[in-house]
Amino acid sequence: MMIFHLVTKSDWQRSRKIGTYTPPSLEKDGYIHACHKDQILSVANALFAGIPDLLVLVIDTDEIEKKLIKEKKDKKGEKHPHIYGPISIDAVVNVQALKPNKEGIFTVLTF
Repeated sequence: MMIFHLVTKSDWQRSRKIGTYTPPSLEKDGYIHACHKDQILSVANALFAGIPDLLVLVIDTDEIEKKLIKEKKDKKGEKHPHIYGPISIDAVVNVQALKPNKEGIFTVLTF
């Protein structure tokens, strides 16, 4: 199964050099936030509106060595996957740019 994580280009480039992805949310919340494909745009607009260098990491759950749990976390009661530990760069099977429109809103997935 594939899950998705949103990250800025600069944060992703830094992680690629290290070989492990450990975003600030891992220390702050205890897990890495992820989402399903149909949740990408709503998450992007809620947390990253107007950010021009946003990337979507496509993560293969078979390659995650840490605990993965789907938990209710949003106001709509939707379940989002959370990864309880750092992930290897090898678990990221694709990276896609996500561009906002002129108003800073994300409206289209190109993959």
